[in-house]
Amino acid sequence: MDLEEYRRQARDWLAANVPGAPAEGSAAEDGVATAREFMARLYDAGYSGITWPAEWGGQGLTQAEDRAFAAEAARVSLPIYVFSIGLGMCGPTLVDLGTPEQKARHIRRLLRGEEIWCQLFSEPGAGSDVAALQTRAVPADDGGWIVNGQKVWTSVAQHADYGLLLARTDVEVPKHKGLTMLIVDMHAPGVTVRPLKDMTGRAHFNEIFFDDVHIAPGSVVGEVNGGWSSAVTTLLHERLSISSGVGMSGPRDNPASLDALREVVDVQDPLVRDQLVELHIRSRALALFNAKLSQETKAGIFPGARGSAAKLLLAELTNFQADLAVSLAGPQALAYEPGGGGLAGAIALAPAMSLGGGTNEIMRNIIGDRVLNLPPEPRADKNVPFKDLKVGTQS
Repeated sequence: MDLEEYRRQARDWLAANVPGAPAEGSAAEDGVATAREFMARLYDAGYSGITWPAEWGGQGLTQAEDRAFAAEAARVSLPIYVFSIGLGMCGPTLVDLGTPEQKARHIRRLLRGEEIWCQLFSEPGAGSDVAALQTRAVPADDGGWIVNGQKVWTSVAQHADYGLLLARTDVEVPKHKGLTMLIVDMHAPGVTVRPLKDMTGRAHFNEIFFDDVHIAPGSVVGEVNGGWSSAVTTLLHERLSISSGVGMSGPRDNPASLDALREVVDVQDPLVRDQLVELHIRSRALALFNAKLSQETKAGIFPGARGSAAKLLLAELTNFQADLAVSLAGPQALAYEPGGGGLAGAIALAPAMSLGGGTNEIMRNIIGDRVLNLPPEPRADKNVPFKDLKVGTQS
């Protein structure tokens, strides 16, 4: 099919099928039901997993079709927030590292909205230093695993069916070498999910407790005790996913956008317009950088630590947007809406981008070490067995 015809058909389909409510990011159960129904229609129409391998349930098309659909989808608000972790992080990790059985079982169901996924890495004592995590997985008699521990800052966990869990499986080796990635059933006995409210008043994140949770055989993603390598793959997809689409999307994503500020500032003022042009330039530059990384990834060129650069730029852009919104809107920026919406809600949420997916400080360390080839920071724990470290609550 001609690319322009493909794009026209996508535009027509979106116009006929994108619901007006609930808004993206809704945590209400009716919002989840709407998202599931929409994902099924999206998949059946051929617009979910456009570049994912056809043998596992994707559409098997090219980056050109993916970009064409993304350009049209950016004009509307797709109700797929609860699938963002699965589509952007967990699913791509399974495509890269999953066994044939894992791919056959999960990928098509994920793309059709039949499964919601979350990512279970961070812990109260292991945030930026993920490799210091203490959640333990020990072998079970049936060849599976028994897991005990806690995770935190987990998005969409309250709705998730499955999660990618990073757990410690060997304490006799240095911290990076004793980790294993496992697929965990979020409905299994012993899994407890508790929402965490942030300063917007909404529960964007959750904490999860694992109490003797049984994980079935065949759930290891990658290699036993090779979980750090698996985690790096997931984190690469995470950083590309978090930063992708910036500058391509509509006003809903931008707290300093024209639509958000039109009623409280004079957008005809040349000084105001200059500031908004600066915002557009920064957003567009990041969008093009992400497009380049995405194209390289699809072509088999590993972006590596440059994904961390994209994520850092997004965090800085988000805070620039929030600062600009406050500067332009003045007192109106404090007009808080129930449920954490509105301009004040977007401003309050902005600092989270400097934390989620890796802090700005960690991103700068990665860029300095792996992109600029600067000398790494000293690491006293590099060759020390984990059981001998004093990390988090371990002493």
